Amino acid sequence: MTVQSPQQSATAAEASVLGRDGETERILRCVTREPGTPQTLLVLGEEGIGRTALLRRVRELAAGEGVSVLSAQGWAGDPQRTRACLHQLLAPPVPAETAALPAASQRVLTAVLREDDGPDAGALRAALTALLDRLAAARPVLVCVDDADLCDRATLETLFAAARLLAGRPLTVLLAARHETALPGLPPGTETLSLGPLDDASAAALLDRQPAPPAGRHRLEILAEAGGNPLALVELSRGAPGPAGAVRHAPAEPVFGVRLDAVPAGTRRALLYAAAAGPGETVATVMAALDTGDLAVWAPAEAAGLVSLVEDRLVFRHPLARSAAYLRHPSGERQQAHRNLAEVAVLPEARARHLAAATVGADAFVADALETSAWRHGDAVQAARALEQAARLSPRRPEHARRLAEALTAAQAVGDPGWVRDLHGRLLRESAEPEFVCVAAGALASVLCHEAAQREAFELLAAASEYFPLIGAPLALALVGQAAGVAAQSGLPEHRAALPTLLERAHQADGGGRGHRGALGFFGQVDAAGVQRGDGGGRGQHLGGAGSLGRPDVPGAWRADGGGRGYLGAAGPLGQLDTAGTRRALAALVAVVVRPETATGELRGLGRPPRVPLGGHDAPAGRPAAAAVAHHADEADLDLGQSRLADDRLRTARAFGLRGWSVLGLVDNLLAVGRFTEAQTVIQNAMTEATVLRLPRLRADLETQALTLRALRGTLPAEPWFTPAVWRAVCLDENRATHARLLRAHGLAAMARDDWEDAWRRLRELFTADGSPLHPFLSPRSIAELAVTAQRTGRPAEALPILERVRTDQGDRPSTRMTLLLHHATAVLGPDAEAEEHFQLALVNHAANRWPWESGHVRLNYAHWLRRCRRTLEARGQLTTVLETAERLGAGPLAAAARRELRASGAAPAPESGGPLEELTAQQRQIVQLVASGLSNREIGERLFLSPRTVGSHLYKVYPKLGISSRHQLRDLVQDR
Repeated sequence: MTVQSPQQSATAAEASVLGRDGETERILRCVTREPGTPQTLLVLGEEGIGRTALLRRVRELAAGEGVSVLSAQGWAGDPQRTRACLHQLLAPPVPAETAALPAASQRVLTAVLREDDGPDAGALRAALTALLDRLAAARPVLVCVDDADLCDRATLETLFAAARLLAGRPLTVLLAARHETALPGLPPGTETLSLGPLDDASAAALLDRQPAPPAGRHRLEILAEAGGNPLALVELSRGAPGPAGAVRHAPAEPVFGVRLDAVPAGTRRALLYAAAAGPGETVATVMAALDTGDLAVWAPAEAAGLVSLVEDRLVFRHPLARSAAYLRHPSGERQQAHRNLAEVAVLPEARARHLAAATVGADAFVADALETSAWRHGDAVQAARALEQAARLSPRRPEHARRLAEALTAAQAVGDPGWVRDLHGRLLRESAEPEFVCVAAGALASVLCHEAAQREAFELLAAASEYFPLIGAPLALALVGQAAGVAAQSGLPEHRAALPTLLERAHQADGGGRGHRGALGFFGQVDAAGVQRGDGGGRGQHLGGAGSLGRPDVPGAWRADGGGRGYLGAAGPLGQLDTAGTRRALAALVAVVVRPETATGELRGLGRPPRVPLGGHDAPAGRPAAAAVAHHADEADLDLGQSRLADDRLRTARAFGLRGWSVLGLVDNLLAVGRFTEAQTVIQNAMTEATVLRLPRLRADLETQALTLRALRGTLPAEPWFTPAVWRAVCLDENRATHARLLRAHGLAAMARDDWEDAWRRLRELFTADGSPLHPFLSPRSIAELAVTAQRTGRPAEALPILERVRTDQGDRPSTRMTLLLHHATAVLGPDAEAEEHFQLALVNHAANRWPWESGHVRLNYAHWLRRCRRTLEARGQLTTVLETAERLGAGPLAAAARRELRASGAAPAPESGGPLEELTAQQRQIVQLVASGLSNREIGERLFLSPRTVGSHLYKVYPKLGISSRHQLRDLVQDR
């Protein structure tokens, strides 16, 4: 069997099943003999990847379904013991089942259990075949062999022969191994399932299940080093962080120590240098540090399975191999390796990293080198780590505090709460300077907002505003922008009421301010066109994502003094916050958060006419605030190109702490304009990041957006739809933007199920008893949906006062989108004699088509009204447009409603041109199309927000309807069509 750590806990092994739902579902489909599945399946994976845990889980599930399970495990410690695995397989069933077998078979199997050498291969093959055939006659059989590459050859040959003879019987052979080449004579049709690394979210969940889970920077380093390998996650979590990304701990996997001891001393030294160099370093660099040009030095390590040469890179085959190669050497040898690597390093950041790893005490030169190169690649994680090291090596207290502040700002960009809190506490213990106090407040407020603590976040920023006269206008303005974001997320009246006071304090601040680089160097490279997006619903509607420092947009705006220390003066990007244009943008931002209905006027006041994308006339540092105002004016959809570009840059830079302020707004915009597939991709990626960083409020918001998307598409899974642990951490009273999204998502889901009572109840909660909006921006955007549910449930009188309140709040010049929604709601709830006028007013402006689902919803209800008025021809024209729009969007419920209305209007049904595919449901047809494109059940599930097992269940029902039995036949059928 695989050599395992004696300290490895069963809990860790069981937890490694995390993230294996797709693989489990595929194996179970084989066990249940679903059409098109193989009889023999081989699971391959490296050490510690979770093969054993996966097989154990499959055995448990199969046994629970009434399957007969025979299992065995290969063992490298006793290779001379012939038929050892066969002995394990036969032990459970033989006493109860052999009595009914022929006498010859009974004697053979009994001899195997006694470990006699008598039975020959032919007799044994016949006896095992007879036993398996008898078992399969009663119920399905699963033969499960773990570490099959270490199993004795006699057992494998006998088992494979029996499988070939019993083809077509309900028998499944499941094998797990590291190397396929070690298995002789696999049965025909055997398929291979390769176990890759865990996805990021599952790896983080496994790490957090450990007895003493790491936090902050150390946690992120372990996740990166382990590369998704479950065993590496468990073992690395036991140590403390070491230099160059390595982790100090006693390598608990003996196999790597044994392999290292077996290679020559020169190769062990070379492996030390390769481990110290870190992933991605070229072989040429490592060879130069070793002062040798002989590639033969790596041959023993390659033969031992420790490393592989891939083009010009040296790759460790297992994360723990790298750790062992580094830590089996004394600290002095490790330091010398880093010194030698620093001498030959080409990249400044690599040279600085190796110098830092070789330095014990303070060193101003190394600290300067780390700071200067920290943001060179625009990677927030690398920058925060380098700046934290620079602070550690700074000999002077002022430099130490300043670099801590910059590290904190970079960690804020990363978004890890543990890392931010650690640096926040260290900075405040180090210095009480007003600027650093404000930097610390902004960073902590950012993670508090992402976690769900809006009251605490706003209180921190309000308290920091007392220092505004001492810190300078640029930093003060950035903090006000962040406070506006918190207020928009909380939706609390007291927060909105306090914003004008904070802005006034920022305007009265000193115009200078010392400033420091922090995240500014990063943003100068990441975005020259407006990184942060705004949306006013707690969806990225402020400067700061930039947190405590704002966000610059000009590359290379910082400079270095003679000591190599970068700094920003008032002329840099931070200083650009203190311009007339940016002040106006921030004032407009505060105004629209306080009173969202003023957005259209505020946008005009910024010199940007409606329906014109943000352009070069906006000061770079003012673009995020201007984008926030544009979103409140329902104009931000015109800036989707810039929003997507900014989101991609933040994702590439691993800056989810900043991306978290903007990504929800991007998704809301994508859903509103009907870009469902793109919205799904963004949701999935952001959900992974929020899960890894443990940001429950953002996860909750993303879950509501995912449900909204499912409801619009008509692909609702079975409840529960949400993660209970996430929602327990979110107080909805101080996260009213999240609460509003949740209510609308539930309302749309109920509408998709035609449960109008539940839809009314959910949407009604978007407004208080007196008709006030729960959230000043998000609640009014659901007024048309509320009106429709009120009309369907016979409650128009209850909804009319809410409609009047929303109309009054929107003022004389509502946005184009709100005009559409208000006329739609009035047509549904108002006097029938005035309904047609309002339906036509909702649709007369062609700009309303920018929101295709909402305009389609208007046309659907207009057609319903026309049909009641016996104007069926006009109704059909509207319904045809609705159906075309819904099919283009993939909006299943809207399309189904349009078809029902068309039938009710007497329209002829569409010709049956699709053959048997037309007999399938809409969701089944969607799954069929994705299968035909080559996607696996897991990939389909991720796209449609379904579990892989649900996808498999749909296919199980689809195959008989289509008269096929395999995915290949399905692909041919779709292509022929």
